Amino acid sequence: MKAIDRLTELGDRLRRRPASFDAERPTVVIADVTAGAGVPPAVGIGGSTARIGAAWTGAAWAGATGPGTDPREEAALWERLREDPNDVEAFPRLAEIVRANATAGHEAEGRSEDDRRRAADDAVWALAEELAHNSRAWFPLIELGRLSVHTDRESALRRLATAAERDPSGRALATALAVLREEQLPSDALGLGVAHWRPSEHDLEAGRHLVLAAIEARRIGDARRHLDALSTHPDAGRVAELRRELDGLISQLEAERAAGGPMTDPAGISVRGPLIDLRDSAIARDRHKH
Repeated sequence: MKAIDRLTELGDRLRRRPASFDAERPTVVIADVTAGAGVPPAVGIGGSTARIGAAWTGAAWAGATGPGTDPREEAALWERLREDPNDVEAFPRLAEIVRANATAGHEAEGRSEDDRRRAADDAVWALAEELAHNSRAWFPLIELGRLSVHTDRESALRRLATAAERDPSGRALATALAVLREEQLPSDALGLGVAHWRPSEHDLEAGRHLVLAAIEARRIGDARRHLDALSTHPDAGRVAELRRELDGLISQLEAERAAGGPMTDPAGISVRGPLIDLRDSAIARDRHKH
């Protein structure tokens, strides 16, 4: 499996939305981890649930193990993430563990399902935020963006932009665009991609997601332009494959738009009636002239 496919697949395993965040950067505290082994952390925002505040560090995480958690595995995961904060296997696994720990703590208190889900999201937020302080970290920033995109859209987009800037390979940009598309925000994905995409240098998946975002935003002219820009990438074979895939989708939407019928994009959004984009019309006239 390609690295970028693994990023998308593993990122999907973490898709959870918090009901709300009391602040852009919540303060997460835990119960005294020295009180006894196997006691899960009491996680909250703004210090509201902790009995004894403790720094939420890698050591604290590793010490606050929940039922069925192997502290040696947690320690190993932390070590891997200290070496590479973008480890796309270690981060999701550690996130699963901290989710389970936070949920277990709230189950013991008889909290509602919404409270447990919020606690799990807050725990992953704290994990991602700590790792994001590393100047090389982009994967944790994307998780922060994912968690906050519907509650603090502007901050989420800044986090995704920072993630893209930290990764010259384009994998971060591709993952960020995939997140925005999954959250049905294709226009935001299009804006992020236009600002950061380098077609001749970045992983081709970044370009693919950008073209799909343009299609989902019903910007057929932009989709054509970005598809043409893919040709500057040195992997001609993969570019040819993508052109076949994406050109078919664009042609289908062009035909449905011309017919004035329902237009269904890859995100499953159906739009009735002709959608007129003056820039698309200009492009069509230019092609006809040539």
